[in-house]
Amino acid sequence: MTREFCFTLKARDGKARQGEITMPRGVVRTPAFMPVGTAATVKAMLPETVEAAGADIILANTYHLMLRPGAERIARLGGLHDFMHWDGPILTDSGGFQVMSLAKLRRIEEQGVTFQSHLDGATHLLTPERAIEVQCLLGADIQMVLDECTPFPASREQAASSMELSLRWAERSKRAFQSLAAPGQALFGIVQGSVYPDLRERSAAALVRQGFDGYAVGGLAVGEGQDTMLDMVAVATALLPEDRPRYLMGVGTPDDMLAAIARGIDMFDCVMPTRSGRHCQAFTWDGRLNLRNARYADDPSPLDAASSCPAAAYSRAYLHHLVRSGEILGAMLLSWANVHFYQDLTAKAREAIQTEAFAAFAEDVKRRYAASGDPDDAVEI
Repeated sequence: MTREFCFTLKARDGKARQGEITMPRGVVRTPAFMPVGTAATVKAMLPETVEAAGADIILANTYHLMLRPGAERIARLGGLHDFMHWDGPILTDSGGFQVMSLAKLRRIEEQGVTFQSHLDGATHLLTPERAIEVQCLLGADIQMVLDECTPFPASREQAASSMELSLRWAERSKRAFQSLAAPGQALFGIVQGSVYPDLRERSAAALVRQGFDGYAVGGLAVGEGQDTMLDMVAVATALLPEDRPRYLMGVGTPDDMLAAIARGIDMFDCVMPTRSGRHCQAFTWDGRLNLRNARYADDPSPLDAASSCPAAAYSRAYLHHLVRSGEILGAMLLSWANVHFYQDLTAKAREAIQTEAFAAFAEDVKRRYAASGDPDDAVEI
């Protein structure tokens, strides 16, 4: 493992970009979707199945792993890659979002965030330095600075104060990373600023001056609506360096992803494929399907005839039976098919960018999802 972290831009179609992130543990083809392995597992999937689906990189969660089984324990056991049997690159978030959303009690100060664990109520202090220390103990290939995930809605004054705190934490995170990280590891800054364009601009410009290996756009997909989200993405990407990867955190639906790619985003993560799989929902090239729907009880057709995923070859009738019976296999097969679909989606996006056909591809996917799939009020039995 001698390769250093670098990003190579290989093709463009408008603002859409196709490239490669090279790291010691492998190459990530972009645009890339990262399956979420919150607690050192992509739920209901084997690591080998995640890899076979086409994933180059996965995401793991600093907050959850810090609390259980503990970063120091994982380090003693050989690091996160060995612990979870994943040989490829891993990106870890900083834990800040989970502190804000899951902790029983929390207090945000200049030093960091003091919070009570949602597991046992124990008190912890997460500082920028500790967030980086945990990620280094885990052995993450791409690490994130600690930031405050600004709540939505937030006043302009609240958003500005939160953004400035995140910038100060980013600087401290970078200093800690420089002293703790191993060769080839990378650190990403996170653009904040809520729904205020000038705050997003200030955040992006300041992070670029600080200098990071890549840049994320955070604090979106939290209720502001797609149009506003995309406006904020466009504001940020206009100021971010061309030679660094850009990551939109926590997004999302196929339509969200394709619209963000069109605005210059390279990387995504979201729990949606696996969470939907556990809740009887499938993403297919025929739209989004609810396998609890009575219409599938006698449907012998495969889940998705256009997919090469082995799970998508199972009949809709059988999958309907599994989910209605509460069988674990139903969640496993639907999660597998969904993760495979997301990998196919980004693979086809990469091909479309290379042939300067991305806009037509994105419009075709949007049309398929608008014209097919199951309505929200689909009848169940």
